[in-house]
Amino acid sequence: MSKMVIMQILPALQDGGVERGTIEIASALQKKGIENYVVSSGGKMVHELNRLGVEHFTLPVHSKNPLKMWLNSRKIAMLARAKGVTLMHVRSRAPAWSVKWASKRTGIPFMTTFHGVYGIEPKWLKKPYNAVMTAGKCVIAISEHVRHQIMRDYGTPAEKITLVHRGADINRFDPAKVSGMAVTELFQKYDIPLDKPIIMVQGRLTTWKGQLAMLDALRLMKHKNITCLFVGAHQGRLDYVEKMKEKIAVLPSETTVQIFSLPGADMPAVYALSDVVASVSLKPEPFGRAMPEAQAMGRIVVAFKHGGACETIEDGRTGFLIEPNNIKALAAKLDEVLSMDLGERKKIQANAIESVRKNFSVQTMCDKTLAVYERMHK
Repeated sequence: MSKMVIMQILPALQDGGVERGTIEIASALQKKGIENYVVSSGGKMVHELNRLGVEHFTLPVHSKNPLKMWLNSRKIAMLARAKGVTLMHVRSRAPAWSVKWASKRTGIPFMTTFHGVYGIEPKWLKKPYNAVMTAGKCVIAISEHVRHQIMRDYGTPAEKITLVHRGADINRFDPAKVSGMAVTELFQKYDIPLDKPIIMVQGRLTTWKGQLAMLDALRLMKHKNITCLFVGAHQGRLDYVEKMKEKIAVLPSETTVQIFSLPGADMPAVYALSDVVASVSLKPEPFGRAMPEAQAMGRIVVAFKHGGACETIEDGRTGFLIEPNNIKALAAKLDEVLSMDLGERKKIQANAIESVRKNFSVQTMCDKTLAVYERMHK
């Protein structure tokens, strides 16, 4: 049997879950001594590939321009032949068209990963465009939620789809490895009160992530002397930030709210200083890596019961699930968690850490993905 050579293709390497997963798989392949390459339009995370010794090729694969997609297919085909690639793994729709055409040119098989759920309206346009993600030899779905959507929307047979949950880096997100100094520095840098329970909401500041719903819940809570941290970039949505500030202005005076963005390297410390992490996305998260990251840090997670949350949280055992978009239920559950005695909290925290280490680690994700590669290579 010929040696396995993998090429991953994605739009860019700027920031995000797709990008992080690509780096993690590249690292796992390197550790196994498996030759691998990455193609993208570039970005700040390319240096991580350089550190790993993985060669990166810069092409405009983010483009949805049909001509550029066609030209990309020719270049990908040339690269794949030159490097002896035996399997191409593409992670987004625009580059998937280029990879599909490159596969036809070269005979090199390809596979895809659905990192989210795509809208299919208008069906005459979106559905055929999206369906390229089901055209390879195998499809990876990052959650059961996504897997069901693929089968429903595109009629993809279950046997063609492999479930591989995203993973939390349990070496990074480990409470034993977060120094007290790192936590203290965050308290001081952002002037966070030391004498109040802290609820943290992580995610970019945008309507569907539910920050406004969280602010409405804070107003309804019985606990008033609390701090809520919104950790995420506004990405230019200044009007949305103003809406948040309007809601903050009418909260009780003893309720503290902080809004700030942090580099990913600081996230373990942010989780460590939080008492509760709330996932309040108004639409289902395809997976929601922040939830297992928080659980790995021993934080109690309260989330709306839809999407990936239903898979990473066992209600009442590793966290809490509540009716989606129910502000009163959210407020009541946060009050309940803040009133729990230490014994109850410790039990849920221990269960959460155990669950992530067993089911939702980066190592598990990489092992399952490499097993798919091996199967496709036979």
